[in-house]
Amino acid sequence: MKSDYTRTIPAEWHPMARVFAALGDEHRQRILMLFDKGERLNVGQIAAVSTLTRSTVSHHLKILREADVLHSEKIGKEVWYWINSPWLENVLGNVLDYVRKHC
Repeated sequence: MKSDYTRTIPAEWHPMARVFAALGDEHRQRILMLFDKGERLNVGQIAAVSTLTRSTVSHHLKILREADVLHSEKIGKEVWYWINSPWLENVLGNVLDYVRKHC
C-alpha cells in the first residue's frame, strides 16, 4: 500500500476534483454531449432540446464553467459556451498518466 496520498493528492490532481464534481451530474453530462466539435451554444439552444428549464440549464452551465469544463463569451445579450477541450485533455490525461504508471 502506498501511504503517500493519505493526506494529500498530487498538485496536478487538484483541478480534477472540480472537473469530476461538475461531470458527476447526469444533466451536465448530457449538456456536454450536446456540443459538436468546435461548436458554440447558448442557453436558449440548450434549453430548447433539454428537459430542463432555462434557469436550471443556466445553473448547470455555471457549474461547468466554474470547473473550466466550458468557456464562455458574452456577445450582445447572449452568452455563448464551448467545450474547453485542451483543459479537459490535460486534466483527464493526468489521470491516465497516473493509471499507466501506478496501476
